[in-house]
Amino acid sequence: MLKVENLNIGPGLVKNISFDIAPGERVGLIGESGSGKSLTALTIMGLTDLPHTGTTTLDGEASWTHRGKRIAMIFQEPMTALNPLMRVGNQITEIMQVHGVSKKDAQARMKKMLLDVALPERVARAYPHELSGGQRQRALIAMAMANDPEVLICDEPTTALDVTVQKQIVELLLKLSAERGTALLFITHDLGLVAQTCARVLVMKAGEIVESGPISTVLESPQHAYTQRLLEASVLDTPEIVENYGEPVVEVSEVSRHYKKTTALDAVSVTVRKGERLGIVGGSGSGKTTLLKLLAGLDKPSSGTIKVAGGTQMVFQDPQSSLDPRMKIRDIVAETLIGWPAAEKIARVKEVLSQVGLGEESLDKYPHEFSGGQRQRISIARALAPKPAILLADEPVSALDVSVRKQVLDLLFSLISEYGITLVFVSHDLAVVRHICTSVVVMNQGEIIERGRVDLVYDNPQNDYTKLLLDAVPRLA
Repeated sequence: MLKVENLNIGPGLVKNISFDIAPGERVGLIGESGSGKSLTALTIMGLTDLPHTGTTTLDGEASWTHRGKRIAMIFQEPMTALNPLMRVGNQITEIMQVHGVSKKDAQARMKKMLLDVALPERVARAYPHELSGGQRQRALIAMAMANDPEVLICDEPTTALDVTVQKQIVELLLKLSAERGTALLFITHDLGLVAQTCARVLVMKAGEIVESGPISTVLESPQHAYTQRLLEASVLDTPEIVENYGEPVVEVSEVSRHYKKTTALDAVSVTVRKGERLGIVGGSGSGKTTLLKLLAGLDKPSSGTIKVAGGTQMVFQDPQSSLDPRMKIRDIVAETLIGWPAAEKIARVKEVLSQVGLGEESLDKYPHEFSGGQRQRISIARALAPKPAILLADEPVSALDVSVRKQVLDLLFSLISEYGITLVFVSHDLAVVRHICTSVVVMNQGEIIERGRVDLVYDNPQNDYTKLLLDAVPRLA
């Protein structure tokens, strides 16, 4: 049905790739950031101005001429894909009316689509900012499926979602695909997710398809060295846990945080000891990031007390937005070295950049000149430069592909071990937490519902919600 033949994009961005997708078939497209996955999808949809040669056809006709009707796309970030000034219901009806459906029929079908994606009818009157991340992604799915497309392209549709919502979204996509016979092109860097979603997989590296075949064959016995490396990076081991902790350095006692009618934290108490690596997991809206902001001093509790002994630094989720685009790297890293003599400052900047694998040539560059993984390394260097006692990390690897994620995690692990840093690590990726943390706190609706050594909690969870989280984690086998 969908046929891509000898596609070349830009100056060497995508190189002579060919593949096809049959009616109702589910095909995964995997590879690291910059490999050309999203660019291929955007070209199929006719949404890029980059020069290209080759053809992308749907039943022999240019694929982009059927955009929104026979072929549709779900984008990675729903907040930027949805119009912030339009109600969600109007956005869903608009896509149908553009393709000739009457206003009355579009309204009726919009209500049915909301039910199909498990959204309440009131969402039709809401604006995007009034919905959670999971709800916005469901609204995008409703828009994409509104005209019963024959091909649906999903570009990292679950990257920013917690594991329980991710599972719901994937099950929803598979259900709609089965009911309507829709073919799927599923782009992701999560190999466990593609294993559970697709029947066939294409592996891209540097703009080329280096391996393809049935999912079981490629993931169980990969032939290309790059596919083998991706699989190795996807499997995160559990280091041996040595509970050699010192005195308490973080003490949170009966802390609550209220925002008007919303309770973000409800009487939370937790103690972190020197040298401990504490992971905080839970669904979106559970209070993880709120707790971290309180520890960082970026917010104040409505009630309760917080004691933090020693200097803290923070690594944020998105290095693109947390690094000043107008500052050079030398100044970004040096900014945390308050009170240091000038000569010692630059020496320390060079030292810490070297520790994260960046040379002196990086000093006079700007953030946009680096890849996502390199920018996150710069964020880590900035946080570690003043040698803090406590490092706070908020989803520091969620936006990275598996190979870069493994590099950044190994780097983080070695540096906090070398400096003897206490770590508080927030993530929705439970495998990452098990890999890097010694203990874990499980949060739900602003409360801590389980706490313990990470291997004991994972192997024998006591709370039903913890079991639900662990069950939702996508696995390779």
